[in-house]
Amino acid sequence: MTAPSSAPGASGAPASSGRSSGASSGTASGTAEPGSARAETAALQDALAAEHVAVWGYGTVGAALPAADRSAVGSSAEAHRDLRDRVAALLTAQGVDPVPTEAAYALPFPVLSAVDAAALAVVLEDGTTTAWVWVLDQAAQRRTRELAVGAAAAAEVRAVTWRQRAGTTPATSATPGLP
Repeated sequence: MTAPSSAPGASGAPASSGRSSGASSGTASGTAEPGSARAETAALQDALAAEHVAVWGYGTVGAALPAADRSAVGSSAEAHRDLRDRVAALLTAQGVDPVPTEAAYALPFPVLSAVDAAALAVVLEDGTTTAWVWVLDQAAQRRTRELAVGAAAAAEVRAVTWRQRAGTTPATSATPGLP
């Protein structure tokens, strides 16, 4: 597997309003030997950045949905907040400063309807799935691989739900997290 072609937030995901989660924040995606501690840490930083984007993005998703449809937003946002906090704690325990969240992110398209909101949720989930598949590829430790598998699988399950709400077909991806 090769390094992601761009930092989390690219390929349609909300882009950072400032610094990317790549080399400028101290990570080195694609520059360390896969399976090394350095590569694992860089991939975790990228996944953390993707989780920051997802947490922020779900605020926009929720604002565009009718109140009756917001429970799915709450559970999705909570899952990303929990994972974000878990990864930040893991990095901190390793003596690494977790990549901080940005104040805001640029949306990949205007969110003007419930369908747009569901489509944005798909972009958010696809972005985190891609980041977690990269962690899986770069992981040096079993616990990190287990975390990545669980996170990628959960994000893809949420993405399927949001694809259905957006009316996207097919609702499933043959290779979640891969181009």
